[in-house]
Amino acid sequence: MKSITVKQVAAFCGATSNIDGEILKISTDSRDIDANTLFVALVGERFDAHDFVADVLSKGAKAVVCSKNVGNDPRILYVEDTGKALLDIAHGYRKLFDVPFIGLTGSVGKTTSKGMIYAVVKKKFDTLRTAGNLNNEIGVPKTLFCLEEHHEAAVIEMGMNHFEEISRISKAVEPSIACITNVGTAHIENLGSREGILKAKCEILDGMAKGSTLIINGDNDMLATIDRDDYKIVRFGIDGDGLDMTAEGISADAAGSTFTAVYKGERAEVYVPSVGIHNVYNAMCAMCVGMELGYTLEEAASGIRDFEPEGMRQKITEINNITFIEDCYNANLDSMKASLDALATICKGKSYAVLGDMLELGDFAENAHRQVGEKAASTGCEYVITYGELSRFIADEAKKNGCKALCFDDKEKIADFLYENVKEGDAVLFKGSRGMRMEEIFISLYKKLGFDND
Repeated sequence: MKSITVKQVAAFCGATSNIDGEILKISTDSRDIDANTLFVALVGERFDAHDFVADVLSKGAKAVVCSKNVGNDPRILYVEDTGKALLDIAHGYRKLFDVPFIGLTGSVGKTTSKGMIYAVVKKKFDTLRTAGNLNNEIGVPKTLFCLEEHHEAAVIEMGMNHFEEISRISKAVEPSIACITNVGTAHIENLGSREGILKAKCEILDGMAKGSTLIINGDNDMLATIDRDDYKIVRFGIDGDGLDMTAEGISADAAGSTFTAVYKGERAEVYVPSVGIHNVYNAMCAMCVGMELGYTLEEAASGIRDFEPEGMRQKITEINNITFIEDCYNANLDSMKASLDALATICKGKSYAVLGDMLELGDFAENAHRQVGEKAASTGCEYVITYGELSRFIADEAKKNGCKALCFDDKEKIADFLYENVKEGDAVLFKGSRGMRMEEIFISLYKKLGFDND
């Protein structure tokens, strides 16, 4: 981060300070302290960083933000709520940068959309983007503090579990352009309904100036209901109404997808180096951002060609002419369906869907898992292989609809089954919520196949 002062920090978060000095780092980790660090003592469900303030001060921290009485050291800045203070400080720091801020949220595919938006924006701008999954009320400030003088734009991912979270994040970020990729069922346990999810996602507008641009998926049934004349609404899609950008001539293979993007009479051929119709939508979203930043459609399309998937998000691996789709970062109903469509698209032989539980679905859990089983059958999946208690509903429904379905409680046995049965030309999908650690299955399988996954 660029240099700020203790006095500036105090002004950002409404504290009083009798000292000043240069701050070059802001930390919430008591182990990451030096003489130019501001430490924010957060209070969580299982920890209270106020317990470490004395240690932080002994390490020579420049200043500490606290909400509990931990002494009268002049370096302590007292506030009512350190979590709010962190967001306030991040907002104050963000205001030092007069550059485009692109905020995005959605029920599924946020990180992939972020990656595509970044690939487009960085074609013309020195761009900061959210690292990893730092998309919550602690992670977003950490991202903002990475802004440097050389940055010309920022792409900020915003996640949430409950109402008001995106509102608070958006007010800290103040996006000049916002994207909502979709409204599905993720976190429905906490938000009650898809209508509740839509309301929570639309909180991204809370930090935006009137007249700013909101980019939405016009094919999504919930997002299609948005009608706001106080913001510029840009809609992308394939067959929705009132679309600003559309995709024609979509085709796909094991490497990716191609389509023709059409925007206000302009046309461009687009190659998306990721499989699945959902990634066509992600690409259009990113291209709409480019158009709002003054790109030609071809310039935006060239950014999509540069996109590289992150982590275990629909990574395609080829071993012995067998195609493996590694998509183990997370899972909900919409992403499961999208991955099953991708499996059907790329498979030339038999298809195997290795599926784990989808978590945080509450009362919707059984219904959602059964929908996945039905979807697997409708896409022609040869084998549905499940791991976990909830995923047994996937297997049951898949079997009812004509699939071969097997339930396992041992990942090593799944790897053994695949090793013995999968042949050249087949395709295998690995998908489940992060907590299920489905990657352990393909790591074991790859070793059996003599492939080093590192």
